[in-house]
Amino acid sequence: MSTRRHFLHTVLGTSAATVFAAADKLSYKGENIQFGLVTYMWGADWDLPTLINHCETAKVLGVELRIEHAHKVDVSLTQEQRKEVRGRFADSQVKLLGMGTNFEFHSPDVAVLKKNIAGAKEYIKLSHDIGGTGVKVKPNALPKDVPTEKTLAQIGKALAELGDYALGFGQQIRLEVHGKETSDLSHNRTIMETAARDNVRVCWNSNPEDLVGEGIEANFAKVQDFLGQTVHIREVNEGDYPYNKLAKLLVEADYEGFVCLEARTKPEDRVKALAEQRQLFMQLVTQARQAVKD
Repeated sequence: MSTRRHFLHTVLGTSAATVFAAADKLSYKGENIQFGLVTYMWGADWDLPTLINHCETAKVLGVELRIEHAHKVDVSLTQEQRKEVRGRFADSQVKLLGMGTNFEFHSPDVAVLKKNIAGAKEYIKLSHDIGGTGVKVKPNALPKDVPTEKTLAQIGKALAELGDYALGFGQQIRLEVHGKETSDLSHNRTIMETAARDNVRVCWNSNPEDLVGEGIEANFAKVQDFLGQTVHIREVNEGDYPYNKLAKLLVEADYEGFVCLEARTKPEDRVKALAEQRQLFMQLVTQARQAVKD
């Protein structure tokens, strides 16, 4: 059996041919790419009921909650409040992807490193309690006077510790490609190889650094095998980032997860704009699926 669609034809017989005629124009690859939202700017001032309602209206059915925003989902929540948050998402169409934090693990100060690891662990438990699937963290800098290899190894070992802890809560650790010095995809690959945990993954972040050197295709290949459940993008119709190429790479990789908008502009109607961004990116996915052969 060469494709999933071939399997369906085989099982359902020739009567399925009409049903799948239109779908046959698309590769099966990329069929599980979905569109979500990071509540960085467009959702920062929405309380939780408003956020969920707006996402449903825009048909954006996955959300990564940034901490310190108006939805007020953080580790201060009691068990009863955590249960309430979990219930709100369970009663909606929106999937809670987890928490977006700013914990980082590059500091040569042992006390600072331990504090960040401990803080991330609290959010791992929170994400589990409210029905999320992971926690986003960052590699944010390369300290001066510390060999790069040592810092990358330190970050990787911290992530391994978090991965082991998160395993007991059914959570994924998502390393957002972040920081002027640490957005190098080669560095992120090194970190992943050091962490060596199946539930420690990379969150592609659509940075300008993705395009340097041999270009986006070569840089994507460095971390393709480590991609997690979330990918971050900015507005598809702003700037010159090649989102058509990113969509094609995700389709070719048969990526299964959420491409989440981390918006920076200030449109008058954010709900309408969110729906438009979903349409724009998913059109690129459809075009890529038309171009990619099974």
